[in-house]
Amino acid sequence: MKLPHLLLLCLAAIPLAAAEPPLAVAQFPDLASLPDRTEEFRQRLAENQGTLLLEPGVHRITGTLEVKLEGKHSATIRPAGGAATLIMDGPGPALRIVGSHEGSAAPRTFQPTTWNERMPLVESIEIVGNHPEADGIELVRTFEAIVSKVAVRWCRTGIRLFERNRNVTISDVNLYENRGIGLHLDDVNLHQIDVSNSHISYNRGGGIVVRDGNVRNLQITGCDIEANMPGDGTPTQTANILLDVSGSAGDKGRSICEVAITGCTIQHSSNYSGKDYKEIAPGGANIRFLGKEIYPIDSVTITGNVLSDVSVNVDLRDCTDIAFTGNVLFAPNPDNLHVIRGKRVVVNGNTFNPREFERPGRVVFDQCQDCVFSNNTLRGLLAEDGAVVVKGSSRLALNGNVLTESKSGLRVEGSSDIAVKGWLVSGLPEGAALVSKDEATERVVEEGNVVAP
Repeated sequence: MKLPHLLLLCLAAIPLAAAEPPLAVAQFPDLASLPDRTEEFRQRLAENQGTLLLEPGVHRITGTLEVKLEGKHSATIRPAGGAATLIMDGPGPALRIVGSHEGSAAPRTFQPTTWNERMPLVESIEIVGNHPEADGIELVRTFEAIVSKVAVRWCRTGIRLFERNRNVTISDVNLYENRGIGLHLDDVNLHQIDVSNSHISYNRGGGIVVRDGNVRNLQITGCDIEANMPGDGTPTQTANILLDVSGSAGDKGRSICEVAITGCTIQHSSNYSGKDYKEIAPGGANIRFLGKEIYPIDSVTITGNVLSDVSVNVDLRDCTDIAFTGNVLFAPNPDNLHVIRGKRVVVNGNTFNPREFERPGRVVFDQCQDCVFSNNTLRGLLAEDGAVVVKGSSRLALNGNVLTESKSGLRVEGSSDIAVKGWLVSGLPEGAALVSKDEATERVVEEGNVVAP
């Protein structure tokens, strides 16, 4: 593919990410000469009941600074003034806050002493890893924890939530170029978490990853989330946002529901690799849901996002009651949207346009039921066997869409009770039909479609 000269210059200016993030010693060559302040900081935390005010400067630690709230106090870890950096020069999290809350978010489930643990706060510090197994922050059984204005880079995991947490706020953070996951909800029982106004980028194992656990009321709002997958040609199934309960197929207790992903830019890495046009992270996605038959991922809204530059922009598997509305998708490599074994998935009012790239850009519904694909615009999709593909599905309404400058229309295979109404179509190849279907398909209604040359 030949790209315009100006575009090539722009792409060449975007560097290929290194295969492995560096360690802190790359930035701080005199790191070995810094004193190990682990025991000193631990003592200060104990003496000040969970408060640690860091002096400005760079501080080296070799072990975890853990605060055990134990119903006695909360925690505050921040600079006393000015900029403060923690170098984690050992394995495990630099900071771990451990509470005692075992209930839900309902007031009646709280033990009176738990209120003393309210709102542990980590803010305005930087954590940099200098060990392959160094992590940033870990939260366990906390209530109202706030992590704000924090940067974590060159670690393994940026922020990990584990076991049980309630009413967590993560805002204005930068989780950048970590070896594993940026924000990891790791088999956690967690209801009520807000992730907002943050940059989560170049984390090799995924950006925001929710795996197993029992998760409800997750809001991801106003974030820039990009290139959270391998920085080279390594195949991957991770994503910038990954919700995954597929590994616990027989366990109904592990489930993810009630999620809002709104107003984010979510992108990279596949196309933007300089003039040589190398494929990066094949298989990666911007948003990927991996549900399960026994308890699909459900009750999710994905609204008002800009999504681009991955193998498949959005990959939804085994999910129900999903609203995908008002999003802009471009630069897929190769496809825009896969919905597999979905029920009551509504895709409405989105734009699908590869923009300056030449891409198949397909939209696929596979083994789906009771779904809607309406009021979308599709331009320049070059798949020759169906820009929109419906396979093994029933009761789908595909209405009011605009399809232009594409190489094919709608292909239906082995499906039934499909409505195709009110499409406006132009620029299909000469003689191409808007709808093609195989012999195993029955009851396809085509009505009110306008197909222009």
